[in-house]
Amino acid sequence: MRLNDIMNGNFDANAWEAKGYQLPKYDIEAVRRKTHEAPTWVHFGGGNIFRAFPAAILNDTLNTGKYDRGVIVAETFDFEVVDKAYTPYNNLSLLVSLQSTGTIEKKVIASVTEALKADYQFSDWQRLQEIFRNPSLQMISFTITEKGYGFNDADLARGLQPVFAMGKVTTLLLERFKAGMLPLTVQSMDNCSHNGDKVKAGVFAYAERWVKEGLVPAGFLDYLKDETRITFPWSMIDKITPRPHEKVREMLAADGFDDNNYIETEKHTFTAPFVNAEEVQYLVIEDKYTNGCPPLDLGGALYTTRETVDKVETMKVTTCLNPLHTAMSIYGCMLGYTLISAEMDDEDLRPFIQKIGYIEAMPVVTDPGVLNPYEFIGAVINRRLPNPFMPDAPQRIAMDTSQKLPIRFGETIKKYIARGLDLSNLVLIPLTLAGYARYLKGIKDDGTPFEPSPDPMLEEMQAIIAPLEVGKEDQDYSCLRSLYSRKDVFGLDLYEAGLGEQIEGMVKELYAGKGAVRATLHKYVAAR
Repeated sequence: MRLNDIMNGNFDANAWEAKGYQLPKYDIEAVRRKTHEAPTWVHFGGGNIFRAFPAAILNDTLNTGKYDRGVIVAETFDFEVVDKAYTPYNNLSLLVSLQSTGTIEKKVIASVTEALKADYQFSDWQRLQEIFRNPSLQMISFTITEKGYGFNDADLARGLQPVFAMGKVTTLLLERFKAGMLPLTVQSMDNCSHNGDKVKAGVFAYAERWVKEGLVPAGFLDYLKDETRITFPWSMIDKITPRPHEKVREMLAADGFDDNNYIETEKHTFTAPFVNAEEVQYLVIEDKYTNGCPPLDLGGALYTTRETVDKVETMKVTTCLNPLHTAMSIYGCMLGYTLISAEMDDEDLRPFIQKIGYIEAMPVVTDPGVLNPYEFIGAVINRRLPNPFMPDAPQRIAMDTSQKLPIRFGETIKKYIARGLDLSNLVLIPLTLAGYARYLKGIKDDGTPFEPSPDPMLEEMQAIIAPLEVGKEDQDYSCLRSLYSRKDVFGLDLYEAGLGEQIEGMVKELYAGKGAVRATLHKYVAAR
């Protein structure tokens, strides 16, 4: 069983389906012809998240029979991805959805009609220019990570042949401007807040520089700023797509699916002909299109207002997902866990995050209306975090903790204060913040050392708690005031908020000696 068999007709559809493989219900060749002639969607970034989510949503849309155009992917960073993950398989891939029950769902994704290398050295660049001049193009989108939207003076100074992704996209938008100021929507699908503004900032930076240097007419910048022609909507995306999993590879091999090899590029991109991903997914998009858009709502996406997208993001980041991740990562590292799914079997950690979400954060949740907060958090706790196929580690989630605390917990505390709610109802959120002071010491609950995850403020924060020792009696904890008064780390001065002394008391318990982390966690979770 090989993906290419599907395209050359040398396959038995019944045999594939008998083994649980869902095949496309549409005419793949017809979709490819129509898309080549009148493309509607170009996506920048051909990584695993794209194939597992946006491309898969379009695949489901095509399966309805109510749409007939695919998506053209353009890779801006790692061109080997095109050579090794797309071209050899005729742009087909296999999506393996990892169910929390331990089973898998297998679906062939055929919605990608072309895979192009977005760089001037390749003939693909001329094809991209041709696409951008086509009036049929409705949307370009991105999953290039937040770093991909960056730019600097050196690249801005390269004129009309920049190297960074935002610069290349701006040169392609120039083609669309020259073709008659054609309308287009520039849509980020990356997992970062207000992501459309990040694309806009990059595109405007290049355009403004080019206008200033006389490389393009001033009308080009006016075109980009005209929201009747060009828009930069926000979106919220949520789906975990880890590296290809060995268990998945073994399952596929047992089926007789031969395209189960691993691919690693020179730039250390890890991929495969298959993509494994969690079953739960959310894509909420601001409905602000100037030339129409693919009907991705037929595949499960939600089109809504900018305000609602922001509310969904706030719900996720400050209440229903990210705070739970951070709490269990801090304590998971100290308790010696290396898998998030394993933590969900812990008799203290599971109720710890349940109670943070349902009892302490939920009173100030931002309800977006389109997604129910209780159902969202229920999916997190019962289906997402316990998923045995998700090889996510507390050590990964604990990265950059100092940058996450002000949003994931500081915002909740601020809302309690703003709404006049009783702060004594907060117990496990203060326990999480107390755990941070113990985590910084880099000593597990059993007394053995561990290395705290990378963080731009790690050394500075560790220096503050340096006087403290695990197991030392009658020590001076006054250094904690220097930590918990840091508004840049916690979003507010926790002493001014009235929580500083409570957190100090918890830190003292956590530092009592071996086993103190477990004992303190159990005490407060059980009492809550």
